[in-house]
Amino acid sequence: MTSSGTNSHRPSAESLSPAWELLLPAAAAPARGRGRALRSALREAVRSGRLAAGTRLPSSRELAADLGVSRGLVTEAYEQLTAESYLRSGQGAGTWVNEGVRAAERPVRDRAPGAPGAAGALVDFRPGTPDLSLFPRSAWSAAQRTVFGRLPHGALGYPDPRGLPELREALAGLLARRRGVVADPERLVVCSGVAQATTLLGFVLRDEGVTSVGVEDPGSPEHASLFAATGLGTVPLPLDDDGLALAPLRRSGVRAVVTTPAHQFPTGIGYSAQRRGELLDWARTADAVIMEDDYDGDFRYDRAPVGALQGLDPERVVYTGSVSKSLAPGLRLGWLIAPAALTERIVARKRTMDLGNPVIDQAVLADFVVRGGYDRQLRRCQRAYRERRDALVAALDEHFPGATVSGIAAGLHIIARLPASYGPEDVFLERAAGAGIALRPLRDCGTAGSEDGTLPLVLGYAHLAPGDIARGIAALAAARRSGRPVTG
Repeated sequence: MTSSGTNSHRPSAESLSPAWELLLPAAAAPARGRGRALRSALREAVRSGRLAAGTRLPSSRELAADLGVSRGLVTEAYEQLTAESYLRSGQGAGTWVNEGVRAAERPVRDRAPGAPGAAGALVDFRPGTPDLSLFPRSAWSAAQRTVFGRLPHGALGYPDPRGLPELREALAGLLARRRGVVADPERLVVCSGVAQATTLLGFVLRDEGVTSVGVEDPGSPEHASLFAATGLGTVPLPLDDDGLALAPLRRSGVRAVVTTPAHQFPTGIGYSAQRRGELLDWARTADAVIMEDDYDGDFRYDRAPVGALQGLDPERVVYTGSVSKSLAPGLRLGWLIAPAALTERIVARKRTMDLGNPVIDQAVLADFVVRGGYDRQLRRCQRAYRERRDALVAALDEHFPGATVSGIAAGLHIIARLPASYGPEDVFLERAAGAGIALRPLRDCGTAGSEDGTLPLVLGYAHLAPGDIARGIAALAAARRSGRPVTG
């Protein structure tokens, strides 16, 4: 076939031999599946852009002859793809690739943070990620085998939107024992992490007429964006040495507030006992709700564990947590424990949102908790993260004289305040980026900046080996001294 006979300026299929090569395997398929294979190959040629929009296809007789198949197979393929709008045809006008079809983007991109191909750093000190290489693959696989062996067929149907009863019971026992939570399994909702717990609460609060929620400043930037997705605004509220400052909270007029009282993010302070009591008194007086984000409550190094705020008043506090820091954020498993007055509305919203979390993943986590695997994992991580925290503090002491650190007694990050002589801050951050060192300044967490002239940084360490921590801080110091990008 040639294209010289066409009277259109559009490219003809005859000139696109690579596209027809895609159809040859389909033409060679077994007779019973040949038509299906031909339709699939032709459809993929259009999707991939090998057959561009506006391309004129050969007649069914010509294509059948070229491929060595019956004309009926080609006619049927043309008719089916025309019905699906991949092709268009008209009486006496031939068959064309529909201009409305857009070629699929190739390759499919992975937009997860830190995914291969994403803009990365040589050493990334940004907080928020545990060491994913510590994930207990063998123990998790053993739990999966156990679950698959005993899970009845009926359990694979739609689950209770609150979560599997065995997981809710296991989590209730775990949280009561480790965090001092008043954990009624009937008021515990398994969620896709604290992010979903936050949006569930946001929707319920909005339905009650709440328009804005108080958030800690500095605090997690995620809280504001998650509540915004539910139609709620946020009011930044300052901290003092004991926790959320009460006077600004009372003046704000909000009826809901988010807190991280066990290990405030990012400052690392633990709310004092007096401030906890005052915060609960405010909630009772204002008929308000407190959301407690216990994001890293299991990691304590140099101080006694601080119990959850929820244990002091479970009817005023919505408690949330997850396995994102203890196991892996990719599991998307977390929990919410609601006051009795909100439980049914939260469960109803969960049902309409996703009909419940995956059954098998819930069953595996329940087995992992009940058999002691979760406690063993926490002890393993505790030892590793303490060592890394110590490596970070030692490296800062060596390379940045005069720096002070805080929030080091718990959690997975610290606040490092560098003397003003290491600034200006924008120049310092620019040189760090040039050296391949990723940093998060404290100002990214909502605060306007340092009031004492220091250069405050939020440095995560849990995901970095001690050697990488030492090399990263040394490279950062060298970049600052020379003003040139240094890669260590």
